Amino acid sequence: MPDVDLGPADTLHVLVPSRALAAAAQSVSPRVRAHRLPAGEGPPTGEAALAQVWVPGGPGIPAWLADGAPHLRVVQLLTAGAEAFAGRLPGGLVLCNARGAHTPSTAEWVLAATLAAQRGIPAFVRQQDAGHWQAAVHRSLVGARVLVVGAGDIARRIGRMMAGFDVELTYVGRTAREGVLSTDDLPRLLPDADVVVLIVPVTEETVGMVDAEFLAAMPDGALLVNAARGAIVDTDALLAELRSGRLRAALDVTDPEPLPAGHPLWSAPGLLLTPHVGGAVPQTNDRAAQALTDQLGRILRGEPLANVVDEY
Repeated sequence: MPDVDLGPADTLHVLVPSRALAAAAQSVSPRVRAHRLPAGEGPPTGEAALAQVWVPGGPGIPAWLADGAPHLRVVQLLTAGAEAFAGRLPGGLVLCNARGAHTPSTAEWVLAATLAAQRGIPAFVRQQDAGHWQAAVHRSLVGARVLVVGAGDIARRIGRMMAGFDVELTYVGRTAREGVLSTDDLPRLLPDADVVVLIVPVTEETVGMVDAEFLAAMPDGALLVNAARGAIVDTDALLAELRSGRLRAALDVTDPEPLPAGHPLWSAPGLLLTPHVGGAVPQTNDRAAQALTDQLGRILRGEPLANVVDEY
């Protein structure tokens, strides 16, 4: 792993997208100098060009990254998702994410969306808007068989949150290990799942993994919950299942995204849809800033970097 070449008295220069993050970074130590570089601006000039750490303010990779920051060694994300950067950075850089920053809020969204969908809350809200009183019996989360496709930090938090509902929970990961089954087991697991939760990163293996065959293996009336990325699900295949009334879904992410006006998902039956807000709570920004300050502390102390996604 390439190291940040920093002597005991050297200054650690950091490029950040906001004043709040600049203040947080400089609170770590007098040796940290933060330079504000909002998304879309650059290349850094003056002392900012000495930066060893860059904190992106958005998903784009600027042209200046190739030769406009010769001292740069670490790209520290404020998100857990790293697909916009992984495998696309110039050589000599280490990519780190903010694992854990979005964990509580994303897991909370999964629980809230699953409960709402199971108990028919979206339909009742529409009835409320129409001033129409009509009772109905819907499904329950209590005792449900829940299949969580993903076995990372967020998946584990989802499991802990759902434990109070006495669910029968199974984790599926890329490879089998203690307490986690392999994606190779999905064909036999899907037919028994009342709820399937997607919380996997975007990789070559996961893009489009929820296709027509995957959905067809789910039992009638089952619920698909996607808190990962829209590209994990074949939108046309899901629409076919929703229109038939065989499956239901709760989506915080879509493909395409943002969902354009007039897209058939807007009017699909059996769908609870939110605009990629699973991690959007006030505390998330504080947790992301903490991930940054913890990383800077590690660099100053000469410790290994945390949450490394890629190194080139």
